[in-house]
Amino acid sequence: MEPARRIQKLSSAVFSEMDDLGRELREKGVDIINLSVGSPDLPPAPHIRQALVKALDEPGIYRYALTEGLPEFKRAVADWYGRRFGVDLDPKSEILSLIGSQDGLAHLYLALVNPGDPVLVPDPGYPIYSAGALLAEGEIHWLPLLAENGFLPELRAVPADVARRAKVMLLNYPNNPVAAVAGLDFFQAVVEFAREYRVVVVHDIAYSELAYDGYRPPSFLQAPGAREVGVELHSVSKSYNLAGCRLGFMVGNAAVLDALRVVKSNIDFGVFLAVQKAGIAALTGPQDTVREAAAVYQRRRDILVRGLGEAGWEVPSPKASMFIWAPLPRGHRSSREFVRELALRTGVVLVPGVAFGARGEGYVRIALVGADERLEEAVHRIRDSGLCSRSE
Repeated sequence: MEPARRIQKLSSAVFSEMDDLGRELREKGVDIINLSVGSPDLPPAPHIRQALVKALDEPGIYRYALTEGLPEFKRAVADWYGRRFGVDLDPKSEILSLIGSQDGLAHLYLALVNPGDPVLVPDPGYPIYSAGALLAEGEIHWLPLLAENGFLPELRAVPADVARRAKVMLLNYPNNPVAAVAGLDFFQAVVEFAREYRVVVVHDIAYSELAYDGYRPPSFLQAPGAREVGVELHSVSKSYNLAGCRLGFMVGNAAVLDALRVVKSNIDFGVFLAVQKAGIAALTGPQDTVREAAAVYQRRRDILVRGLGEAGWEVPSPKASMFIWAPLPRGHRSSREFVRELALRTGVVLVPGVAFGARGEGYVRIALVGADERLEEAVHRIRDSGLCSRSE
């Protein structure tokens, strides 16, 4: 059996390598502190769990949900967007339910991109941004995210001939993995670029509620004209600790949503209705637990930033997301080699930056997961390893 050519460029080599390393260390009895996986470790709020449990006993709850899902869920999304961002959405035409935002990110390419069409993808970036383009057989043009630019792409650096042919541009702020943020001035520039070149903007805003020190990330759709050129994806995974339930939504340009709706109506039957009921409870219920979760992540951020700094590894303090994007300590050049050496010496597992693209080399991603005492322990192990005190 020979796999299809479209998957031969896909690779999970670095992530698989980290999984293998963690398994190898566990088998040797090493106490692993895994700060590599960006999966929320906090529980959903009680009222969300109660809504899910109650729904399980409702008549008809186990039938096919179908692509459109519950009108009540889309109404809840519209109301939440209105309260949170001041963006008015039509639940019928401008909101589409998803089996997690990754569902939309992967399948939108199939709806919009023909083989050979350029796709503008951030580097470094979340892996599905490039994987989805490859599966649709698009031609990836990388948008470098560089520290000197605040990890924002230089839109005018995109060659005009590429921009004219490009079908889709992926953006993600607050960002995974680089933990950068973007303001409305940047989004306005994106709208103008998209209008000029007729590019569909796809903005992933999954981390909008995990923000710190009073910062409130804006929505791309708050920029005037954004709805004419693009869509935005969100989910209940990070904000409400429902990652395993797989429930998200795409909002914005109705024509783009219609294209995705065609793809999804042919490949899936929607989100389990009980999960949608839990999503309604999350979006319409008390939001204090969201703020409390953000406070937990902020405290974890501070433990790591302060502790690693005292150990000799200066890392930036992000304004949002559940990650720290850390330059390698002095004396290290390969993110893969550093992460492996760190795991072998300390049992602390991170992700090498190169896993997110060529321009991720020179960095590692640290996830803000685990109890405070485990993070303190990770800091102590890293400090005692001596890996952060090397001179040039």
